[in-house]
Amino acid sequence: MASKNEHSLINAIRASRRQFIVGTGAALAATALYRPAIANGGEVTIISDIGNADQRAVLERIAADFTKKTGTKVTINNMDHEAHKTAIRSYLVVGAPDICFWFSGNRMKAFVDRGLFDDISDLFAKEGYSDKLGATMTAVTVNGKQYGLPLGGILWGLFYRKDVFAAKGWTAPKNWDDFLKFGEAAKSAGMTPISMGTKELWPTGGWFDHMNLRINGLDKHLALMEGKIPYTDPMLKPVFDKWEELIKANFFSASGPSFGWEQAGAALAQKKAAMMDLGGFIKSAFPASDHEQLAYAPFPEIVPGIERYEDFSVNSVHIPAKAKNRQGARDFLAYFYQPDNLGAFLEAEGAIPPRNDCPPSKDPMVNVAVESLKTVKGTSQYYDRDTDPDMAQDGMKGFQEFTIKPERRDQILARLEKTRARIFK
Repeated sequence: MASKNEHSLINAIRASRRQFIVGTGAALAATALYRPAIANGGEVTIISDIGNADQRAVLERIAADFTKKTGTKVTINNMDHEAHKTAIRSYLVVGAPDICFWFSGNRMKAFVDRGLFDDISDLFAKEGYSDKLGATMTAVTVNGKQYGLPLGGILWGLFYRKDVFAAKGWTAPKNWDDFLKFGEAAKSAGMTPISMGTKELWPTGGWFDHMNLRINGLDKHLALMEGKIPYTDPMLKPVFDKWEELIKANFFSASGPSFGWEQAGAALAQKKAAMMDLGGFIKSAFPASDHEQLAYAPFPEIVPGIERYEDFSVNSVHIPAKAKNRQGARDFLAYFYQPDNLGAFLEAEGAIPPRNDCPPSKDPMVNVAVESLKTVKGTSQYYDRDTDPDMAQDGMKGFQEFTIKPERRDQILARLEKTRARIFK
């Protein structure tokens, strides 16, 4: 999100997105950087928003191990992911924990600009993180200082069941014509071509990103995110033309607006839908016995000649500026960020590690993502991470409305343009 108070770092972050690290998930020898501090007692409080039960269990295990090594009690309070997006705006001001989970990039920067996240450049220097993170370090950097640790990256794209595609003789669509033919084949088989649950709004942002990146490319997409291009600009007409073509062809779930992403994911798992546009965490909607059936394909090409650009969103963990135990928080993060611990934490989610020295993944989908990213020309984060939060909220509401009433396109885009003009003065 390009905040209202743009800084020169935005250009650096944009540049880094065009130079995505190749081999992010490479298997190198795991080297523990953390040296336990002398037992100091005290307490470190954490607020997380982890929906994955296995990942929560890993965090709790890491916390328990840290307590045994240091004598510092660690208290973890886990919140609902959507509720946390609202709660963090309050607790960072009053009642801040010592550590909290959030998003990197411009959504982090909004709190940095308000002085609500602590500068942890000292931790980066002490632990030598710059040598291990490469370009992903820019996702948590503002004006040359670091304000968080990048967590797992999520590659977004189309997911499907291998067994269904094998039984139907289908292959993942590579271009728009293939995509339209695939949709007709899926409907003939009694399946929804694309499962999409838009109750939480953000899945519409991902769909818009893919359409816009495939039609207009990364530079124009990021310029729109930064408020430099109007929502009424002619460049967006083919984006919504193509999207409307799919809506009128009944590509999407009829109950999409009332479905959460998990319900939409369950439709894919249950073979009621043929594909779904999401991140690798979609596997949590599948029973463990079906994880091996999950497959990934890039969103199809729309305009020939446009390079392949993808959303690659990176979560992060932070120390609030008003934390009571900032040194204890640094000690815990150093331990948590040890390659073996971070690797185990991300393994439970199926996320791509930001460090280049984490153990190899046991999840073949992570390895597929790593290989796929080697062919990506550049990356953005995600619609609601790349633009101002208020712009993102109105934008995703508008996108959801468009999926229900595409004939309202002009009114929706005019409304979004008013929001853009007000925010990006």
